[in-house]
Amino acid sequence: MRQDGGVSKRASRRRADATTARACPCGSGAAYADCCEPLHGGTAEAPTAEALMRSRFSAFALGDTGYLLRSWHSSTRPARLELAPGQRWTRLEVVDTERGGLLDTVGTVTFHAHYREAGRPGTLTERSRFVREDGRWVYVDGDQH
Repeated sequence: MRQDGGVSKRASRRRADATTARACPCGSGAAYADCCEPLHGGTAEAPTAEALMRSRFSAFALGDTGYLLRSWHSSTRPARLELAPGQRWTRLEVVDTERGGLLDTVGTVTFHAHYREAGRPGTLTERSRFVREDGRWVYVDGDQH
């Protein structure tokens, strides 16, 4: 850290390199740089509804509210999004997918998203609905169980 309280370019780059080299939070087994980072950065689009759902889980895990809002259907997108500060998303399990493939226009993904909050584990189970809007997959809504 510099004396003026700022972070040096070298320290910032090291932190960015460490983030992109680590395993992707979505659980694919790929490095973040090769998996969800291109979607988060806008240099790629999710090819399937499941890929979009995985990228949204990663965005929750990384606190990327901008991506979450951009990947939300225009008819159901909130004006703003605040994440729970004490909640840490830890693991994703995809339970089922229906449609949502390369040639589909609608799809659903059922998943268990594991988290920790206030030192306690929790699980969110949701059946999420996705559609193509302007040719790209977006999240519409979901039913939580």
